[in-house]
Amino acid sequence: MTDTTTIGEAFATAVSTWGDKPFFAVPAGDGRGYLEAGFEISYAAAATQVEALAAIYRAAGYGLGHRIATLLENRPEYVLHKLALNSLGVCCVPINPEYRAGEISYLLEHSEPEIVIALAARRAQVLAGVAESAHRPIIVDLETFATTLPKPLRPAMPGHPTPETPACILYTSGTTGRPKGCVLSQGYEVATGARYASLNGLATLRPGQDRIYNPLPLYHANAGVFSLMAAIVTGNCQIQPDRFRPQRWWREIAETRATVVHYLGIIVPLLLEQSASDDERSHQVRFAVGAGVEPELHSAAEKRFGFPLIELWGMTEMVRVLADCIEPRHVGTRAFGRAIEGVEARVVDDDGKDVADSHPGELIIRHSAATPRHGFFSGYLKDEAATELAWRGGWFHTGDVVWRGPDGMLHFVDRKKNIIRRSGENIAAAEVEALLLTHPEVHQVAVMPVKDELREEEVLACVVLREATPDKAMADALVQYCLDRIAYYKAPGWIHFVPDIPTTGTQKIQKHTIYPKGTDPRAVAGVLDTRSLKRRQ
Repeated sequence: MTDTTTIGEAFATAVSTWGDKPFFAVPAGDGRGYLEAGFEISYAAAATQVEALAAIYRAAGYGLGHRIATLLENRPEYVLHKLALNSLGVCCVPINPEYRAGEISYLLEHSEPEIVIALAARRAQVLAGVAESAHRPIIVDLETFATTLPKPLRPAMPGHPTPETPACILYTSGTTGRPKGCVLSQGYEVATGARYASLNGLATLRPGQDRIYNPLPLYHANAGVFSLMAAIVTGNCQIQPDRFRPQRWWREIAETRATVVHYLGIIVPLLLEQSASDDERSHQVRFAVGAGVEPELHSAAEKRFGFPLIELWGMTEMVRVLADCIEPRHVGTRAFGRAIEGVEARVVDDDGKDVADSHPGELIIRHSAATPRHGFFSGYLKDEAATELAWRGGWFHTGDVVWRGPDGMLHFVDRKKNIIRRSGENIAAAEVEALLLTHPEVHQVAVMPVKDELREEEVLACVVLREATPDKAMADALVQYCLDRIAYYKAPGWIHFVPDIPTTGTQKIQKHTIYPKGTDPRAVAGVLDTRSLKRRQ
């Protein structure tokens, strides 16, 4: 499989080769609200359902050039509908279930989908977003989709999908506030799976034999593109829980016979904090892939759990990952692999000049000098300027600070961009700042990351008030103001009321001067802990 293959072609090949093999599974579990008894479907059975769904969409007039938004959580219906829509050339726009009305409104206005396919239980949530949006697509309940699907307002384009046809648009937080829509082509998604399938070493996938447990969201690239397409191109099974639950992790892995697991940095300490159980070592896991394990926990976790944790690097714009999967590995060093054919890498300073080995700099990447953008995302939707800025000088600027060893091994250091990374979610500080500035009592604000032992980073908001009393009640009120308007994970977990915030002569905030270098803001007098308010709404 290569990036000259469409998703429909890749899936058809998998069906013809591994028809009776399991394709997609959901662990058994009460309290989930769906498929409590568990679920598993073979490639052949999935193909039958995908073809039936495609026939309904086709009969209604959907096809090449259309976009359809979905709010289907982590359910198998999302995968089946995506495969059906992509086979017709329709682009999927998944909606994060944590989004509030304003965030959904923006996504709808920006991506302009023909319709929204949503769970009936999510209809009110989507309606709230549609009510605020200038673009108002019809909402179709998943449960009655077959009989209520409307015809599109414009006809489909002639022709059939190609590798260049958009497969999905995934929204990622950017440094300028509003999320950017990353357009991923069908060829890109297939190539992403093929890259996973070619990692080799300790991360070798066995065709038709492996079962990949991925607790991450299908509306992100890790589960919805990277592992899903790897399963398809290797004839393996993706196991999809609703989300990560520490108490269920080992039981689900054992019961579903998982052989590969996906993790984030936050998952490892939560598992290590649990008491040892029989399931913990009765599993069949051969390896885990992920990113962000704390160096001091890496070796201990591998020893306790009995399998290697393979650190990767990738991003929505380029999910043909780099990986530290060939022995001898660099366990406990934040190493994530070397440049490979098709992913050339440099480490540069702020002027774009290469830095010496062992010195930190920004990671910039490309496919090759002749075809720098080959195998990358297609661009940011409706934002050519941002696309070109990211590609300045013929290299994609990742915004990640890394260092390279003499052996070529790359090691992660930090993010250069104004991005906060909390529990696997990218949060744009500018987006939170823009929202807080709409509160009548907020005069000035600076949002920045602070270290969090569990979630990697947490959101800190330094706030200058107008007249309100700078106390805990006011801090809680500001957090609730955010919770009512943006996804819960973006709200401040810490608030510090300050008399002023330093600015430049052009009134740009100088965040780096608010606290002395080396200071942990959480230990500063007057910083208020509001993390207990941050719960799913």
